[in-house]
Amino acid sequence: MNKYFDIKEKVFDITEKYPETLDIFVANGFEQLANEKMRKLMGKTISLEMACKTKKVNIELFEQKLVEAIEQHRISVDEALTESKEEVDGDIRIDGVLPCPIRIPLLEAFNGWMEKNKGSFGFTVNYELKSANLGLDWIIDNVKTGNPDDLSDLFMSAGFDLFFDKELMGKYKDAGVFEDITGLEKLNKDFDNDYIDLKDPLKQYSIIGVVPAVFMVNVDELNGREMPKSWEDLLKPEFESSISLPMRDLDLFNALLLHIHQRYGEEGITRLGRNLLRSMHPAEMVKSPTKRASAGIPAVTIMPYFFTKMAMKNSPLKTVWPEDGAIISPIFLLAKKSSKDKTKRFVDFFFSKEVGELLSSNGHFPSTNPEVDNGLSDNQKFMWLGWDYINNNDIGSLIRKCEKIFHDAI
Repeated sequence: MNKYFDIKEKVFDITEKYPETLDIFVANGFEQLANEKMRKLMGKTISLEMACKTKKVNIELFEQKLVEAIEQHRISVDEALTESKEEVDGDIRIDGVLPCPIRIPLLEAFNGWMEKNKGSFGFTVNYELKSANLGLDWIIDNVKTGNPDDLSDLFMSAGFDLFFDKELMGKYKDAGVFEDITGLEKLNKDFDNDYIDLKDPLKQYSIIGVVPAVFMVNVDELNGREMPKSWEDLLKPEFESSISLPMRDLDLFNALLLHIHQRYGEEGITRLGRNLLRSMHPAEMVKSPTKRASAGIPAVTIMPYFFTKMAMKNSPLKTVWPEDGAIISPIFLLAKKSSKDKTKRFVDFFFSKEVGELLSSNGHFPSTNPEVDNGLSDNQKFMWLGWDYINNNDIGSLIRKCEKIFHDAI
């Protein structure tokens, strides 16, 4: 039973009273609300009921998701209120940025695990696992100091720029601050085989899962063009001004730029820029066939695999897993070597089969845990930069270079 809000209440009032619901809105097609100005402007004029009707979202199921988020937040707050000052400060700190679709179930699992085990730690813990749409600024401030003591003991996030930019985590990587303490000799068969190996040979970084980028093709907008089957196909001149890219998802967008540059060089980045129609949130894309053609509907949208499941069965949208592999944005887990004795149990939790199944099943973010069945076929392969490429390039500078080439092409 919903005792928190009425479906006729304005969206702004609900998100203002229960900020924890914002993740749910954004992950289910209301990405405009991630912008504070739009939340105030749009949210004050439309009720929850009308918003769901407009987006063709099942109001009962969506209401249930919002209630679950509110109640989970209350559990977290209640736990925090019972903690001592030492627990708030924490002997160790865990910071993370999680993909919106899995943040709530993963946080719920972590809170439950903490409740069962915190009495046996012998030390206090402070943790914050925020939604990816809130960005990384709150983490970067501590990273930029150059002092390893200012770093959290565990970091978790997708993307390359934070972890390899020599102005950010890269300088700590070079100094040997981090260590892979998972103890895993083999990863999941999807990421440990003849064509891909996600294990860091320097044994510094760990990867718990990936965000795969695939194609969502609107067959009504192909207009005689062949269905694209590979990344090379998307770079062809016939797709000029026809593609939507996840530019607001910097983690995935940077991964796209790096992989395209590795395979096709600067010319590949230029062609990608020329073929851009516009940037769309994946949740917006799966609803694009209902919009007027004058809005500029892309023929192809590159998006996380998770969002392809939101498309209606009778729509003209068809999912294509690239033949040369889905480009991946890894979800990294970094552990400081100096506090590994305390963080080992937490690393084991995040690499557990339970968390792996949450990543793979609830969010379609394939897990590296060797016990998890990601449900992928032999044809669903991945495109991966490789550790040699990462370690032999200044990734931060390379991302900035690719961004300039891309925007110049636009």
